Amino acid sequence: MSHPAVVSHDAGGAEILSSWINHAHAPASIVAIGPAEAIFRRKCPQAEFLGLEEALQKCTWVLCGTGWQSSFERQAISQGRARGKKTVAFLDHWVNYRERFVEGDHLILPDEIWVGDTDAERIARSIFETTPVVLQPNPYVRDLLAEIARTPSTPAGSSFQRILYVCEPVADHALAQFGDARHWGYTEHDALRFFLSNIAVLGKAIGTITIRPHPSENADKYHWASEITEQRVEFGGKKTLLEETLASDIIVGCESMAMVVGLLAGKRVISTIPPGGRTCQLPHQQIEHMHILVEDKAGRD
Repeated sequence: MSHPAVVSHDAGGAEILSSWINHAHAPASIVAIGPAEAIFRRKCPQAEFLGLEEALQKCTWVLCGTGWQSSFERQAISQGRARGKKTVAFLDHWVNYRERFVEGDHLILPDEIWVGDTDAERIARSIFETTPVVLQPNPYVRDLLAEIARTPSTPAGSSFQRILYVCEPVADHALAQFGDARHWGYTEHDALRFFLSNIAVLGKAIGTITIRPHPSENADKYHWASEITEQRVEFGGKKTLLEETLASDIIVGCESMAMVVGLLAGKRVISTIPPGGRTCQLPHQQIEHMHILVEDKAGRD
């Protein structure tokens, strides 16, 4: 019988892999550390949790995420292949694909790469020419859409817009991959300052800005933001991403998966990558761009 070792460290991979386990209805051994562990414990409470060595001994194949915050998943790919186990990596995003498999000077690729939509398939096939890329139904998106459908919509009622700002550790990622925190031309702090300085371009009165740190970030990382704006600022992360998304009118961030969750929920979504930063890598055309809104307003004025 098929029995995968499901290995995850980062939050994005944990969301998609935990949903995959719940839809597969098959036995699996979960190896989850870092931000991934709390997600698996919440979504798969009855599952078997093991250490990597024990899971690799027990499994028939390996399914892992593709996080950048640690080498844990690349270690699982390498050790799984060394044991003759089939290894599969499920890409949970649309950016930095090749970098997710780089360890030092080596490229550690699995036997097969899974993707959850046609945009990801197109991007992955252009990068991984010799590794099979397989399009799979996206179980996390399926779960999100089902939960959105079950959740009563909040009446509009107020003329004040509620904003959810979803953060991601851009500088940490750039530093880990390239040795330069500003490799992409901006940091997460630059993007948040750019947004707060130009919030008037949204054209509507703002009620509350909820800043949600990334699961890997300290809860107080962005507390400085409340000191540089007159807007009402709150700090999120105590509820699930979808709960905070559904309670908001506009979702703002750089190029986070959380912004795609906003699109699925039918929200207005804006990328706040500032001028000088690289173009937002998310392929979703519905995403607006703060720097364009600022340029358009300057042109009208």
